[in-house]
Amino acid sequence: MTNDKIYDVIIIGSGPGGYVAAIRASQLGLNTAVIEKDKLGGICLNWGCIPTKALLRASEINHIISETPDFGINVKNFNIDWKTIVSRSRKVSEQLSKGVDYLLKKNKVDIIIGEGRISGKGRVIVKNSDKETLYTTSNIILATGARPKKIKGLESDNKYIWSYKEAMVPEKRPDSILIVGAGAIGIEFASFYNDFGTEVTVVEAQEHILPSEDKEISMFAKKCFEDSKIKIFNNSKINYVKSNQKEVEAEFVDKLGKKHFKKYSRAIMAIGIDANIENIGLETVNIEIENGKVLTDRYNQTSEKGIFAIGDLTGAPWLAHKASHEGINAVNYIHNPNIKNKHNKIIPGCTYSRPQIASIGLTENDAIKKGIKIKVGKFPLIGNGKAIALGSADGFIKTIFSHETGELIGAHMIGPEVTELISTYSLAMQLEATELDLFDTIFPHPTVSESIHESVLDAYDRAIHI
Repeated sequence: MTNDKIYDVIIIGSGPGGYVAAIRASQLGLNTAVIEKDKLGGICLNWGCIPTKALLRASEINHIISETPDFGINVKNFNIDWKTIVSRSRKVSEQLSKGVDYLLKKNKVDIIIGEGRISGKGRVIVKNSDKETLYTTSNIILATGARPKKIKGLESDNKYIWSYKEAMVPEKRPDSILIVGAGAIGIEFASFYNDFGTEVTVVEAQEHILPSEDKEISMFAKKCFEDSKIKIFNNSKINYVKSNQKEVEAEFVDKLGKKHFKKYSRAIMAIGIDANIENIGLETVNIEIENGKVLTDRYNQTSEKGIFAIGDLTGAPWLAHKASHEGINAVNYIHNPNIKNKHNKIIPGCTYSRPQIASIGLTENDAIKKGIKIKVGKFPLIGNGKAIALGSADGFIKTIFSHETGELIGAHMIGPEVTELISTYSLAMQLEATELDLFDTIFPHPTVSESIHESVLDAYDRAIHI
């Protein structure tokens, strides 16, 4: 069956990259359709960014209650309703998915339900049940996202050995849990379950947890998590994780060569993701793929003219805001091929654990490896009045400048609500601010954000409160 309507843009996938691209395309007057095989909003809204933050908010409140005696408030005999914690998380996702539906319709984007795949240049087939429909378009944007990585011997069984999906909807709180992988996903789940009293063990193959972060941040984070009773084994090798249909049995070797065997109530495999490049018709066109990712140019166009790829398909960093930015970037080019973009690679990253972690730009080691002479400023939150008043003064902010030009090239932070603070550095880097611009910026008092200013000043031996 062929649909007679000819589109300017068809987008396969309605996650943060796909639906944002669709809305922007419609704003520019392009006749647009978005194809979705599951729920609008993709993994982020339904099984990723949003529901995990709802869960983490619950664990944060539970932790705050545990500290209320320090503030002169005694809360006794409160109950934790696990089903409500999980159901609220699902309701938040449902609300936002409905919001995406509303926004797409408001912007006159056609929503096509089914599995979309390319069928040659300018052609997309959508399968819904047993029916297939052919759509014609001038441009295609691939926004199919990613799925949990599968490694032989570490597969999820959906009951005892979980992927991130099962970890978000447990029927009850496990007494103990093994988390394999200490990237953002693994660390967030570790923080969530630990704050509710689960005995948490994290095993990471790389030298440091949160491997993409600045080494100093990673080491400080490890100490914070261990102080909160999370057991962390970095630079360690998992031999096996298996279910005996009652619990999980696991064996791993730590960095000293000592072998550990233990049983856990559940395990979470947080070992990364793979792009969804299969079954979307890439073989019908000339699209280059390298190491499991789709190669694109500065406008997110693939090697096949008129076909674009955004988000997780294009490789790291696997972040929703990167996907959204790339979607708008692609659509702006489709609307006006003569447009000049900045090819922005300044992408902040956030981990919503307790404490929170956020970063942007080069780490100190990255800068040194690139041969850049740097000036580094650090400010401990124990020197910040607002952080002390909050009772959350563990952490610091680290700022990195080019020694020669004063250019801001990196920022890294750990502490309360730093995921909200990192945008200051994003804007500064986007505007190519130098140390002089930041010296003269007035930060409100009392706020944790003042620590940004102090960190900047410290790089030039001008900090006031240390």
